[in-house]
Formats: sequence, C-alpha cells, structure tokens
Amino acid sequence: MAGHSKWANIQHRKGRQDAARSKLFSKLSKEITVAAKMGDPDPEKNPRLRLAVKEAKSSSVPKDVIDRAIKKSTAADGEEYEEIRYEGYGPNGVAVIVEAMTDNRNRTASNVRSTFTKNGGNLGETGSVGFMFERKGEISYPAEAGDADTIMMAAIEAGAEDVESGEDGHVIWCADTDLNEVSTALEAELGESTSTKLVWKPTTTTDMDFENMQKLMKLIEALEDDDDVQRVTTNFEASDEVMDQLAAE
Repeated sequence: MAGHSKWANIQHRKGRQDAARSKLFSKLSKEITVAAKMGDPDPEKNPRLRLAVKEAKSSSVPKDVIDRAIKKSTAADGEEYEEIRYEGYGPNGVAVIVEAMTDNRNRTASNVRSTFTKNGGNLGETGSVGFMFERKGEISYPAEAGDADTIMMAAIEAGAEDVESGEDGHVIWCADTDLNEVSTALEAELGESTSTKLVWKPTTTTDMDFENMQKLMKLIEALEDDDDVQRVTTNFEASDEVMDQLAAE
C-alpha cells in the first residue's frame, strides 16, 4: 500500500523510533513471554515463539532480554496476559485494527476507546472492519538483498504468495500458517530478513489526504504509546506527495 513504508521512515527521521525503543523492546518481550507460556519454552518446538524471537532479533533486541522473556514464562508469579483485538474507524473512515495483550481487559478497553474518541475515531464492534483485511505472513528484505527478479524467484521457490519490490526494499507475502516454513527457506537463500511477522493485510484501502493523514498519524501514535497495545494496523492509502508533506512537518 502506498505510504506505509514511508510512514516508517518518517517515524525514524522524527526520532520517534529512538524515543520508543524501550517501549518496543517491552512489547516484543511480552509477545515472547506469552508465546513461551502458551507452548514450549524451546523455540525449536514452538513455532509462535520462534517467530516472536525472529521479530525481536530483527528489531535488535539483545539476546539477554530475549532469554529473560522466555524464562519469565515459567515464573510462578508471572502476569497472565489476555490477547484482545479491537476494531474501529479513524479519520475519513479509515479502518483500524488494534492488537493488545493485557492483564486488565477493562483498563485496556477504556483506554483504547478513549484514544479513538480523542483522535477523531470511533471504536467499533468486533468484526466491524476485520472483513477488510486478511491474516498473512510478511517477510521484509532490504533492497540490497537482490533485484526484483532474484527476490521473486526465491519467494516462489520458498512457497510465498506475492512480492512487492520498491526502492525501500522487498516485502514478501505468504499464508499465515506458512510463515515459519517460508521465512526459513528464504533465509537459507537470501540471508536473514529485516522483519518476519504475522500481519493484517488490507484487501481494500481508504485514500487519505494530507489533513486526514495528520489526524491518523496522531491516532496511531497515541494507540502505540499504550503499553497494552502490541500493534496497530490500518488500511490507509496515501500518495507520495502527502507522505512527503508529513515528512517535512
């Protein structure tokens, strides 16, 4: 979708990624702990944990932090987290999915609802926007991993479904249930990915102008600042000109 990779770059240039580094580590650690607790603490025997560790490593989470998160899953006094998905609408009717892990459902629901309301959105019922997305595996590689044809051939051999290549790099899509197998095959051919994760891929998008993108970015940032929120996904479509305007602010 147009604009999504540029949004990540805008966050980086504005220093937001550096400021949120510890928060990101905390969220990734929480996913590792929950994955280990739900299955086996050995990543080789637990596909979800293996993917969580891969994503943490791609975000430069230190090995000792990853190890502590796994050990925390076996602690008798460890927190019990519940996974919840919220769905709603942002400015201009853009669809928003919020994935959270919480030890207090009422607190999280109240905070998410309040954040939507304060930032020009509306929290909807479960399923209100989910039909506009598909659950997919997403594997990212930098541009220097190879040209578009090389990446496409490697993706096909690995069992992927689709590839999007551009100046910012390559994004490879696969069925959610095939993510671990496809990513492992790609790493054998192309080396380690920059990101390997399960995502909600929009099947329909909403065009956004500059003013509405400003509002949407504030909503996304406010949601991501919540410690209970793991990931925020939207179906926005924005032109290069709009994203360049945002970057110049």
